[in-house]
Amino acid sequence: MKNQDILNKVATSFSRVLEHNNFTLTESTTANDVDGWESITHMMIISDIEKSFNIKFKLMDLMNMDTVGDLIKAIDKELNAIHS
Repeated sequence: MKNQDILNKVATSFSRVLEHNNFTLTESTTANDVDGWESITHMMIISDIEKSFNIKFKLMDLMNMDTVGDLIKAIDKELNAIHS
């Protein structure tokens, strides 16, 4: 799956959880850039993403996510682990 495809699917999760789409996600986007992306909604977003991609993040990966790019890398890593 290409990074842009992952990003599009991630954006859908953000919109669903935050109940708005007044943001543009890029690989450098952080929680400070998106209205409503706080600690509680972060966990809801992660849960929605895990369901959407049928993956489960490792705790260490979650702790190392500072940007949407980090999230995309973690998703890609999990998808590759499933298909290898």
